[in-house]
Amino acid sequence: MATNEIAEIRAGHRLPHLAIAAWVGLAIYLVLVIGFAWNPTPFAQALAAVGIAAAGAHATFYYGWKNAAVLVAICLIVTFTMENIGVATGYPFGRYHFEVGSNLMHVGSIPIIVGPLWFGMGYFSWIVAGTLLGGIDQGLKRKFEIVALPLVAAFVMAQWDVVMDPPEATISKVWLWHDGGADFGVPLSNYLGWLLTAWLFYQGFAIYLSRRDLSAPAIGGRRMLRFAAILFYLGAGLAHVTPWAMGQSGEVTDAANHVWRVQDLREAAVVVMLFTMFFTSVLAALRLATDPGLKNCSRDEGSIRDARAATAPPP
Repeated sequence: MATNEIAEIRAGHRLPHLAIAAWVGLAIYLVLVIGFAWNPTPFAQALAAVGIAAAGAHATFYYGWKNAAVLVAICLIVTFTMENIGVATGYPFGRYHFEVGSNLMHVGSIPIIVGPLWFGMGYFSWIVAGTLLGGIDQGLKRKFEIVALPLVAAFVMAQWDVVMDPPEATISKVWLWHDGGADFGVPLSNYLGWLLTAWLFYQGFAIYLSRRDLSAPAIGGRRMLRFAAILFYLGAGLAHVTPWAMGQSGEVTDAANHVWRVQDLREAAVVVMLFTMFFTSVLAALRLATDPGLKNCSRDEGSIRDARAATAPPP
């Protein structure tokens, strides 16, 4: 038996063990996120860094490192541009400034961590949206797909902000809205700004992908990667259950001097999460489990391997 065949067999035996280790690691990570990510401590920041790294690794496996690098570049350019415009002018988000990351490097007026956070959650939202639409993120060729996926992904991404912005801005004061807002101190303009910003970098990436020829082996057989992305997305939402379950009490005052009850903020975050991020995650998982096109991805990859083996010359 040839040396390269022996190496392939050994790699095949190692792969299940690596997959098991990866799923165990993901389970541990999600437990930690749900338990501790709600409180802006150094440990929570470390969890966020792990999530960003996981998004980068996921994108590399899913699209290849060159395409993943393009997505990162588009996301960082768009988000840092929009955030700096927002801080300087109040548009499109509203008048605000960051309190978090004052000791970090800044890109303009924005702490350097903000752009990677947009990418991390933005990437997983993109995969969730692609799954909802039957896996069209695997190769955008039709005009409808090029327009539809960025729009759906922008709403999936904005759901995260609708859940987390009120407690993060009002209780944790990670950033402050100068004029407050009806949504527990957050203005409607913020969510519209999120939709616009997310749509801009998603649309840019969709146009880029539409001009690329992604080969089947590079993108096929990735059902488990899709499921992992759904879990990362869901975990960010479930993190808000913990402080609500703890029964936090007291009052907080936003920058516009409106007083809000902490328990109302925490409960509202859970309510919104259940009917946005949780429902979206369940719907994406059901689509992944029942859609024949998505179910056949792994079989397609297996068929490619079988065909190659059948046509290979004998040893």
